[in-house]
Amino acid sequence: MARSLLTLAGLLVALVLPGGVSAGEPVSARDRAAIRGVIEAQLAAFQADDGETAFGFASPSIQRQFGDPANFLAMVRTGYRPVHRPREVQFRDLVEVEGEPVQLVLLVGPDFEVVTAYYVMQRQADGSWRINGCVLQAAPDQAT
Repeated sequence: MARSLLTLAGLLVALVLPGGVSAGEPVSARDRAAIRGVIEAQLAAFQADDGETAFGFASPSIQRQFGDPANFLAMVRTGYRPVHRPREVQFRDLVEVEGEPVQLVLLVGPDFEVVTAYYVMQRQADGSWRINGCVLQAAPDQAT
């Protein structure tokens, strides 16, 4: 778990520091739509407190880290309130960091806290996309 957090923290630093975004092969429009769909579906599952469905959108490594849907949902409820119960969701840029697509999503949490969620995405062997982590950063100047 510590390695995953360090990796995500490194990705976040790479995103906010100049020159951090790599110039890899662009993600196709079809992949962009699929990535957005996965994130939207997971957010809908959180809204319904459907941990099993939400867990299914996590990458295999995230699933191993949390073990089961109940642990995963409990972590999101306590540590990712804007993800668990967003009042507003705005999709922003999709960037590539260290070869990984990262979808930026502006979220307004239940307490009106505005954050940017950095969703690290991972393509699976079957071509589908899963969420391989999420880092939240306060975005007070981004109020909608």
